[in-house]
Amino acid sequence: MSVPALRYLVFDASDDALGRGSWEAVASVRSDDAAQGAALRAEVAALLAFVERRSPGPRGPEEEGGVWDVQVDETAEPSWLCIAITLTGPWDWGEALLRELGAAPD
Repeated sequence: MSVPALRYLVFDASDDALGRGSWEAVASVRSDDAAQGAALRAEVAALLAFVERRSPGPRGPEEEGGVWDVQVDETAEPSWLCIAITLTGPWDWGEALLRELGAAPD
């Protein structure tokens, strides 16, 4: 399966100095544009499938034995659809993912 192209999601990274990182992205589109909303949701689904295929171990909270995790929050306001993604896991793994996606933070 190919690497998904990211048109809407832009990531920011932070690390905890213990080898773990957090990568966050937020994207918003006009809620009255059904095509953009569908495209954003498709991009998120493709990203999640890509991340799952490159899993470094069990998914879940670290305190429950998870190696990586992802949270997706979708909010709809009268004029905007907003999707926020937070990906956590080993720093080297997350940075390699974003490099492969062409989305490595500066």
